[in-house]
Amino acid sequence: MGDLKEFDQLDRRIIEMLCTSSQGSYRQLAKQLGVHPTTLIQRVKALEDKGVINGYRAKVDYVAMGYDYTGLVQVFSDNIEKVEKEIRDIPEVVAVYDVTGEADAIVVVTCLGRDEFSAVVKRINSLEGVNKTNTSVVLNIVKSSNEFVPPLMNTPNNG
Repeated sequence: MGDLKEFDQLDRRIIEMLCTSSQGSYRQLAKQLGVHPTTLIQRVKALEDKGVINGYRAKVDYVAMGYDYTGLVQVFSDNIEKVEKEIRDIPEVVAVYDVTGEADAIVVVTCLGRDEFSAVVKRINSLEGVNKTNTSVVLNIVKSSNEFVPPLMNTPNNG
């Protein structure tokens, strides 16, 4: 499944519902969707088999846990693949993105505070192959990736 046209309305509604909240039984979700629970189970299984749904996770509010210091680290490197592999193993690293533009990668780091964040940035800077970093501190989270729901509902399908 790599083409949005492969999704019918029910697939789209299932994905949207699971992105919004995966709590509840299949029976409850099926009732909300207006389908039989067996139909829902089969559809979800098919989406899992095709790799569209690859797990179910809690949406954790890290700020509520005290992880309220987030920064973006642009990484410049002459060996970015090696550097990215090392960066992804740092526990405070939330995401590593290979990007276009001046930087070779953007790293999202979330920490308990400024001192911890500073230590992580210094650790990244000390990695062999890192030529330079440019760091930005997040002042306010307007929308997080935890809130992303793919805009599938108005996409035409094959049928």
